[in-house]
Amino acid sequence: MKIGLLKESVAGEHRVALSPDITKKLIAKGFEVDVTAGAGEHAHFSDALYSEAGAQIVSAAEVLKADILVRVRKPSADEVADLPKGAILISHIESCEQDETLKQILAKEVVFLAMERIPRISRAQAMDALSSQSNIAGYRAVIEAGVHYGRFLPLMMTSAGSAKPARLVVLGAGVAGLQAIATAKRLGAEVFAYDIRPETKEQIESLGAKAIELDIGESGSGEGGYAKELSDEAKAKQQQALADELSKAHIIITTALIPCRPAPTLVTEEVIKNMREGSVVIDLAAANGGNCPLTEADKVVVKHGVTLVGHTNYPSMVPSDASAFYGGNIMNLLNIMVEKTDEGLVLKDLEEDEITSAMRLKPE
Repeated sequence: MKIGLLKESVAGEHRVALSPDITKKLIAKGFEVDVTAGAGEHAHFSDALYSEAGAQIVSAAEVLKADILVRVRKPSADEVADLPKGAILISHIESCEQDETLKQILAKEVVFLAMERIPRISRAQAMDALSSQSNIAGYRAVIEAGVHYGRFLPLMMTSAGSAKPARLVVLGAGVAGLQAIATAKRLGAEVFAYDIRPETKEQIESLGAKAIELDIGESGSGEGGYAKELSDEAKAKQQQALADELSKAHIIITTALIPCRPAPTLVTEEVIKNMREGSVVIDLAAANGGNCPLTEADKVVVKHGVTLVGHTNYPSMVPSDASAFYGGNIMNLLNIMVEKTDEGLVLKDLEEDEITSAMRLKPE
């Protein structure tokens, strides 16, 4: 059975779906791997590294002949036109509704397995690309904050004087938020965190941060470990109660997202006006409208003396490790998709497994 590694085409995307190390492991399991020439160059993986791992370096047209095609981002409409009828494609779907590209994919009878749709169950944890990439985003967000913040993050004491630690607030204690907390603590910041789900308090404090507790009259705990959208009344209470805590922050990292919903507003313009000049807001929800209304997607702007960072693809800023993690997710997914027989690897019925069945794009 042959896997085809496609080259990413989205501007600014530096990840690749398989690293050379993961490629070597897949080949050891009995797969053949064809790699599009230059597929890993932005993640610092040369064609020679893939060749050393046992892969074949081929053209973009040749790689499409593989049994299973893998990539990070959804293909463009032009790329869909090149997909062979009935192909199996694994990538992110990047949409809550079926746009024209997804409709084209269905029309070509492509079996599209969307990485965002992997269910949050125990046996699927090793395949959960949302978590693996969010982990990287949380780490990189703190590094980005340090770059834009014009002061030290930790307490610094020298013969020339001393500097107090930065007061850093993380909003949202999901995978990205918890990693941001852990990274900020390692760098010596004074860390506070808030989440609308009360059960996250223990996780926040276990990482050495102080949990911000607000009484807004309802819980934000949703299904599958995700947050749910609050009522308008609770949102208003939350904004008002958070305002004082946020105004005292030197760095705010926002990670609050609700699947397939606009990002909730947590950092108001009034908060930005009250923050110390030179403070920084890292808005990980920028792609969904932002947790701060002043954030501009894929831009770094200064408003009222505060730097607002709206990057929308933090994992791509750590492309080598992000690709290795994503490739590990793909490998673990492939392990449940195929079985080894005397004739070699054989694809299982994807509808019989709850994971692959949930991932599969189907007509609405």
